Amino acid sequence: MGLKGFAEGGIASIVAGCSTHPLDLIKVRMQLQGESAPVQTSLRPALAFQTSSSSAVHAPPPPPRVGIIGIGSRIIRQEGTRALFSGVSATVLRQTLYSTTRMGLYDILKTKWTDPETKSIPLTRKLAAGFIAGGIGAAVGNPADVAMVRMQADGRLPLADRRNYKSVLDAIAQMVRGEGVTSLWRGSSMTINRAMLVTASQLATYDSVKETILEKGLMRDGLGTHVTSSFAAGFVASVASNPVDVIKTRVMNMKVVAGTAPPYKGAVDCALKTVRAEGIMALYKGFWPTVSRQAPFTVILFVTLEQVKKVFKDFDF
Repeated sequence: MGLKGFAEGGIASIVAGCSTHPLDLIKVRMQLQGESAPVQTSLRPALAFQTSSSSAVHAPPPPPRVGIIGIGSRIIRQEGTRALFSGVSATVLRQTLYSTTRMGLYDILKTKWTDPETKSIPLTRKLAAGFIAGGIGAAVGNPADVAMVRMQADGRLPLADRRNYKSVLDAIAQMVRGEGVTSLWRGSSMTINRAMLVTASQLATYDSVKETILEKGLMRDGLGTHVTSSFAAGFVASVASNPVDVIKTRVMNMKVVAGTAPPYKGAVDCALKTVRAEGIMALYKGFWPTVSRQAPFTVILFVTLEQVKKVFKDFDF
């Protein structure tokens, strides 16, 4: 029974991840807007913390922010349609490692903590199961997450600065050779925090909304209920995780050159510099792409999961 949950969750997650990959790529590009010029120059810390105009260094104003359609159109125009699937191999590996683990563990914990008499589980325990499962899954899948962010962000860099990874395995191999094994877990604290928030809010919301709909007789246990519950879960997960996701993306994508200080010392430093340089709402950059990706991802995830469960219902493993 335990392995079945891992298999069901893994298959559904891979299908959902590949289906919504272009939206995830656009989200990453939007989250990195406003960062390029400051981070690529040694003036970033000074500009970020400048409080007096007397000694300010005059820098060109940041380029205007571009929306979802603008970013998508730019990618297709400058890099070609295939670029929308940059890093898709990393997505497959990430879902295989991260989502298979979190979905399987959540299923095991939820089953273990469900009251055998009432067949119910309190929301607090659902959230706890999500936090635990998400954290462990993120730790397992972080190398693929770093590779995916870098592969998705590569096209926005000047040609001379691009990493040009051939695949997720090539990306991981180059990171190990050039930056050490520890680079595979760069930003892992943010990945784990984000995964805990996403898993807890996403899975708990889906279960709770679905149970409420069925208990009140609003809809039958079918596609309509699954889509409604999934959409609610995706929106809640987006609101909870976007600030952490922005910082995670920037920390993972930063270029570290030997002998020079990295752009960010860590997640907290990145958050402070981002807010001071770009304002508090910078933490919600890419929010609508996040919702646009998270909502269909969650719908595809749970609709696929429900169908996979029907296929596997007569199997015991």
